[in-house]
Amino acid sequence: MSTEPGTPGGPLTIVRLANFVTPVSGGLRTALRHLGAGYRAAGHRPVLIVPGERRSEERTEQGLVVTLPGPVLPASGGYRLLADRRAVAAELTRLRPDRLEVSDRTTLRWTGSWARRHGVRAVMVSHESAAGVLRTWGVPPTLAGAAADRLNAATARAYDAVLCTTDWAAAEFRRIGAPNLVRAPLGVDLAAMRPLPPAVRAAERARYARPEEALLVLCSRLSAEKRPERAIEALAALRARRVPAVLVVAGTGPLRARLAARAARLRLPVRFLGHLGERAALARLLGCADAVLAPGPVETFGLAAMEALACGTPVVVSRSSALPALVGPAGLAAADTGEEFAGAVGELLARPEPVRRAAAREQAERYGWPAAVAAFLAAHRAPNRVAADGGCTDGSGTDGGYGDERTRHRV
Repeated sequence: MSTEPGTPGGPLTIVRLANFVTPVSGGLRTALRHLGAGYRAAGHRPVLIVPGERRSEERTEQGLVVTLPGPVLPASGGYRLLADRRAVAAELTRLRPDRLEVSDRTTLRWTGSWARRHGVRAVMVSHESAAGVLRTWGVPPTLAGAAADRLNAATARAYDAVLCTTDWAAAEFRRIGAPNLVRAPLGVDLAAMRPLPPAVRAAERARYARPEEALLVLCSRLSAEKRPERAIEALAALRARRVPAVLVVAGTGPLRARLAARAARLRLPVRFLGHLGERAALARLLGCADAVLAPGPVETFGLAAMEALACGTPVVVSRSSALPALVGPAGLAAADTGEEFAGAVGELLARPEPVRRAAAREQAERYGWPAAVAAFLAAHRAPNRVAADGGCTDGSGTDGGYGDERTRHRV
């Protein structure tokens, strides 16, 4: 990589910092990959710095990925943190970024001061509602709101821009009057995630359910803030109503053993697949489901839910999250109980299958990666060569398959 600073209108070195990314994590890892690929297509030099067990560098489709040693966060299911400020600062000094993009407003907020001292435009990406996360940890709403306001005010002061991917996430910054708030959506890979041909869908579905059974899928990290137990509660409620339903769970996390034990105790037909590293396998699973459940109450974009829609599968989402506005008429929002989720599943499945699948795909097509990349680059005040040329900045590729398997083990 060149260490020459970007010239006006020329390529920029955009260094991105992210915690809470592992080889088996989901939405954030996928978003970072597509954004990096889009930045490259737009003519820039993206670099991603993430924590890991040991230092490494790898050139990938999303640009250079630098891994710095970081400790494991206890009880997180394997997440690591960029905790060594000196090492991170030294890496930033070596890379000489023209732009800085940070995806953790807690332990990495200090990088805003570093950027200001070095004359680097810095953007903080808010991937969640701070107040919402605190509430899932049991903090009373009033205290959670006050703590979030203090955190968000400090974040807004530290960075040139705070980027939120939904109005729901932006609301807490509007509440404090943050003057540098910008909105930019995330996207979904519409090439890799698409409806299956009917024969393929039937064959894939037969692996998990009989023709008379409703096939439900939960694709989520199995951690407390995602509320994965809601899917098991919904399945139990459906079967209590004599609805023949089964549940397939894709994902891993610290709650997996507890969830499996609960399903076994209740004698529920739940199949745990673990993490699906191959995008093609994930697309087939999402595409053959009758409905996908997204019970996380603090989901800001919910990439798995959007990928399900892209595959032509309707979604039941938490009414407390940002997802009701994103899924629109292609899904249903439910209160945060198993009974309410079960009722929403029944209502969705009462719709004619061709109608609900067409609506799901149509809704997903509003959220392609080219628009997301363009909006992020605008927040960086970075030129977009591809957009200017009328091309595509979608990092999904054009191979016509279900995804680029060369990158399935990369961040």
